[in-house]
Amino acid sequence: MTNHITTKWLGEMAFESNNPSGLNLKIDAGPESGGDGAGFRPKALMLSSLAGCSGLDVASLIKKMKLEVDDFSIETIANLTDEHPKYYDAVTIEYHFYGANLNEAKLKKAVDLSIEKYCGVMEMFRRFAKLDVQLIYHHK
Repeated sequence: MTNHITTKWLGEMAFESNNPSGLNLKIDAGPESGGDGAGFRPKALMLSSLAGCSGLDVASLIKKMKLEVDDFSIETIANLTDEHPKYYDAVTIEYHFYGANLNEAKLKKAVDLSIEKYCGVMEMFRRFAKLDVQLIYHHK
């Protein structure tokens, strides 16, 4: 299977990229790099892709396992190297679960399945960065 994305220059430092969802995404540099800051930053999008990929897995498993979770968020904190080409060499991924009846063991299993088996973006990140996964439970 192949993904084919077209990214078109809009002038200055802005680009528009399509997606198989049918939605488009604007990419732009910040003012410090000659852009207008009117779009997403490419490296930060990688972190959104990582969290989104794993988040979809975990949300699906929460539903399948019939777990009670009031809210769920993922904090992705990445360290960028100093030298060009700058890349993420270490990434912390915090899974925050909120609820009165959190089943910690099953939520850990859901996250483990995502990071070890299902999430392809996580596997890609594993090739170039040290990953630190943390689960944080907020009992109400």
